[in-house]
Amino acid sequence: MQTALPFIAALAFGYLLGSIPFGIVFTRLAGAPDIRAIGSGNIGATNVLRTGHKGLAAATLLLDGAKGAVAALIAYYVAGPTPMLLAGFGAFIGHLFPVWLGFKGGKGMATALGVLLAVAFPVGAIACLVWLLVAAIFRMSSLATLVAIAAAPVVALALFLWGPNWAYATDQVAQLALALAVLVWIKHHANIARLLNGTEPRIGAAK
Repeated sequence: MQTALPFIAALAFGYLLGSIPFGIVFTRLAGAPDIRAIGSGNIGATNVLRTGHKGLAAATLLLDGAKGAVAALIAYYVAGPTPMLLAGFGAFIGHLFPVWLGFKGGKGMATALGVLLAVAFPVGAIACLVWLLVAAIFRMSSLATLVAIAAAPVVALALFLWGPNWAYATDQVAQLALALAVLVWIKHHANIARLLNGTEPRIGAAK
C-alpha cells in the first residue's frame, strides 16, 4: 500500500486542482449570469463567451488548460513520470466531474490539451493545430474538438513507435490520450447528435 501512495496522491491532487470551476468563478466575480443556466449549461470557455465577456472566456480557456498542465508538471517534479500521468488524468476527471458542482462539469477539451501539452508537448501541439485547422475550415468548435482529440492517441502512438525520444510519447501517454479522447467524445454526445442532423451551430452564430 505504501508504494501506491504517490500514485493515489497524484490522482487526488490532480482531481482537486482540475475541479476548480474557473468559468463559474470568473463570471460570478464579474456579476454575469450563472453560465449553467444559459446556452449549453457548460462551465467551459465556450459558454462563458455567451455571456458576452470575451476576456473572461479567454481567461477561462487559459486556466482550464493550465490546471491540467500544472497538475501534471508538479506531479512530475515531485514524484516522476507515472504520477505525472495520473495527476493529469485526475485534473481532467476533476474538470468533467467536480465535487463542488455535484459532479456536473465541463466537456474537458481545454484541460485535455493542457495535460497533453505537459506530458508530451508534440502530441498536444499537433492536437491544437488540428483543432485550429478544422475550426478554420468548418467553423464548428465541437467538430474541431472531436477531430483533434481523436487524433491525439493516433499521434501519440505514432510518435511512440517511430518518433524521437524527445517527443516523450510513451505507450502510457498513448493510453492516456485514448482515455481522454473517449471521455471527451462521451461528453460531446449532444454535439455529435446535432452534427449528424445538421443543427450544430457554427462559430460566431447564435446557439
